[in-house]
Amino acid sequence: MSPTEMTLHWAVEKWLAPTPATPAHVVRVRHTRRDRRCVCIEAVRPGGLLSIFLFRHDDGSWNVYPPAQARPAMSVWRTA
Repeated sequence: MSPTEMTLHWAVEKWLAPTPATPAHVVRVRHTRRDRRCVCIEAVRPGGLLSIFLFRHDDGSWNVYPPAQARPAMSVWRTA
């Protein structure tokens, strides 16, 4: 599956598998620096409340882990 196919809806279906009897609800949306988004989604299960955080990555995909932060890098330039 390509990153552009990993939508928020797809991630919620994968991790929470909501049904009409046990729907999932977005309870919090957070925007961070550099327009990074994070949402908290909750679903009531027989064992109790289940909450997950989903993070939007630069390629548009949604995952349960935050995107990697850019770190300083060095490169070597070769001159002729």
